[in-house]
Amino acid sequence: MTVYRVRHQTLYTYEAPVLHAHHLAHLRPRRFDYQVARRTLLEITPSPRDQHRQEDYFGNDCDVLEVLSPHERFEIVATSEVELKERLALSLVTAEPHKSLDWSAAAEQLAKDPRLLFAREYCFDSPLVRVHPMLREYALPSFSAGRSLLDGVLELNDRIHNDFRYEPLSTDVSTPLAQVMRERRGVCQDFAHVMLGCLRSVGLAARYVSGYLETVAPPGQPRLVGSDASHAWVATFFPGLGWLDLDPTNALLPNQSHITVAYGRDFSDVSPLKGVVLGGGRHYVKVGVDVQRLPA
Repeated sequence: MTVYRVRHQTLYTYEAPVLHAHHLAHLRPRRFDYQVARRTLLEITPSPRDQHRQEDYFGNDCDVLEVLSPHERFEIVATSEVELKERLALSLVTAEPHKSLDWSAAAEQLAKDPRLLFAREYCFDSPLVRVHPMLREYALPSFSAGRSLLDGVLELNDRIHNDFRYEPLSTDVSTPLAQVMRERRGVCQDFAHVMLGCLRSVGLAARYVSGYLETVAPPGQPRLVGSDASHAWVATFFPGLGWLDLDPTNALLPNQSHITVAYGRDFSDVSPLKGVVLGGGRHYVKVGVDVQRLPA
């Protein structure tokens, strides 16, 4: 068992007063059999006039905020304690019959079995990820005829890691996926979107996962508080087993170092903070994330 404390700070500054604001926050870690969210505390400045929690369409725990007091700064700090255990799917997926499941048979089952509609909805286009021949062409070398679904997704996970350069600030939320494919660079959000598009373009179900990743300071150097960042990866569906998470940024299968906050079709479904404001003019945003391992 591993226990983490995560502190996620988001600060917006505006060039003119905001008179009225509505925000939707995805900052509370989800609950799974391998992940227990012990507690989450939200500190919000200025204090919202109305604040309530709700589940979104995908079952994520959200906070809906309405701020009526005029402000030129808006800050929200989420502090969570999360307990992680070994993921059973990591051992189950490598056992028969799952490791021999043909990828094309899985795609056909997703297309025809009405019992899998809950997964099939992740086969289609989403706001930031669209099925495309370019993505299918990139994916197909990993999905040759008769190849197992497990071997295919593991190879695709590795290929994206090897073919794309991780370059902070090289992209943003508005960067088209076609540009990422052309320039072969980006950040974890881009790599997750590439993998989503590739899997969906060959008929497989894949969803976007947002969360945090424990980072370790280089030997001999102090750990820098606030130097971590939000992370993103992918989960693909195995008929008969469920969802298997894959991290193309790091070419690994997430386990006890990945903290899951939310999942959806792509980043637009699970943005940590989004909303609508009246006034404000141009705005600037600063984000700081700190992931600290605690004694179990």
